Amino acid sequence: MSFEDIKILLIEKFGQEVIVNEETGGLQPALLIAPDRIADVCLELRNNPATYFDFLNCLSGIDYGTSANRFGVVYHLTSIPYQTQLVLKISKENSRGLDELPVFPTLSNVYKTAEWHEREAYDLLGIFFEGHPDLRRILLPDDWEGYPIRKDYQAAEYYKGIAIEYPPKAQQPST
Repeated sequence: MSFEDIKILLIEKFGQEVIVNEETGGLQPALLIAPDRIADVCLELRNNPATYFDFLNCLSGIDYGTSANRFGVVYHLTSIPYQTQLVLKISKENSRGLDELPVFPTLSNVYKTAEWHEREAYDLLGIFFEGHPDLRRILLPDDWEGYPIRKDYQAAEYYKGIAIEYPPKAQQPST
């Protein structure tokens, strides 16, 4: 099934408003999906015998920068039997405040592997996945403050009394 066929299938199933936009200029075309419909779209793409996107390769959180005040998620799906790949993207504006995280629906009920990918996006970018069964930090300590791959992240100088030097200074030879 082609990119255009998938687009038509989704519009017929969910209506015109499910696809916000599309990107066709790069190496992998992408459909920009209405954020609140992403789980429904992925469930349809997984269960529909014409598409059968049975594998979530990757889920990546995106910080579009401080001037855009926008966060998003990129999903790379694969249909193993049909040897087809598809990229879906969602995004929304957010104030960037640590007390008001960007919120998107979880895909953990569609793809089990999303549990780990979503935890990583939460840990490093502060993207909250509503409905996730165990959303907590996966790489950093539970008491870490902030989200280190946000564009506006300020690295801490100390953690529990230990100096954090980033980037590390080059080691000087002893004399």
